[in-house]
Amino acid sequence: MARYIGPQCRYCRTEKTRLFLKGDRCKSAKCPITQKKGAPGKGPRDRFKKMTDYGMQLREKQKLKRLYGMLEKQFYLTFREADRLPGKTGEELLMLLERRLDNVVYRMRFASSRKQARQLISHGHIQVNGKKVTIPSYILREGDEITVKKQSQKMVVIKEALKEYSKAGVYPWIQLDPDTMKGTFLAVPRRNEVSELADINEQLIVELYSR
Repeated sequence: MARYIGPQCRYCRTEKTRLFLKGDRCKSAKCPITQKKGAPGKGPRDRFKKMTDYGMQLREKQKLKRLYGMLEKQFYLTFREADRLPGKTGEELLMLLERRLDNVVYRMRFASSRKQARQLISHGHIQVNGKKVTIPSYILREGDEITVKKQSQKMVVIKEALKEYSKAGVYPWIQLDPDTMKGTFLAVPRRNEVSELADINEQLIVELYSR
């Protein structure tokens, strides 16, 4: 399976925003956004160049794709699936991304980043409705129960990630019992309920794929 193995912080610098790709590091002073480092490969003159409509659409797509840690083909297939659903394609795309198992495992504080969540899932540490699921892109339904496998509940990375629950809790569409490491995906969130998506203009992505 193809995967990106380059520096994660390069993505945040390119998009000029925190994508939370490296867990706690993204909230520390070491974050390149905190240090106000410019985009890689860009000089002072590039700041005065006007971005084209296509450039704006591409940047928005790249930002959302990288936020959820996806490669191009997988992201495009998710868009095609959203396009087949009733309702606004852009909003359906965002909700499909939020329903991914790796995203929900991250939201439940079992992992400090989506990348770490994908690793936990791929290695068989996560169960859905009592059955092991090793596909990070698995789409959850309302009422699905997500559990850390009993043998995996002693893992240090999971215990460290769960410390964030005591600081910030979880989103209202997720129910979590940190002691048993068991959570429930209560409902598909509405677009305005996801704070990370506040700066995303999904219509630009729809326009890009409609060219």
